Amino acid sequence: MATATAAAARDAGASTAEVGAHIYSGNCVPCHQQNGVGIPNVYPSLAGSPVVLGDPAQLAQWVIKGQRPPSMPAGRYPTQMLQFGWMKPADAAALFSYLRSNFGNSAAPVDAAAVAKALGQ
Repeated sequence: MATATAAAARDAGASTAEVGAHIYSGNCVPCHQQNGVGIPNVYPSLAGSPVVLGDPAQLAQWVIKGQRPPSMPAGRYPTQMLQFGWMKPADAAALFSYLRSNFGNSAAPVDAAAVAKALGQ
């Protein structure tokens, strides 16, 4: 999903959870699957993921800039995470909050200010 589409969803009154779900469906499903379990030995599961449930700053650095978090061992998967540098902090916060509250996960939501700070914006 392009940022314009996420902004349009927000402008149309979509909740943060709905914006996060739209971003996930449009960008993450091909690798992590609709249910968030990924593809074994190819793409990691987001369910119970220490990266998803851990420090939101590290998650932002990983998803947006491709900087591997220390909690993720290198070489575990043969694929590389795509970088979503187009994502604005509000979009990333909506996506991360969605990830942290779905697929059996239960972690605090992420706000745009925290994402912006993590990215040095």
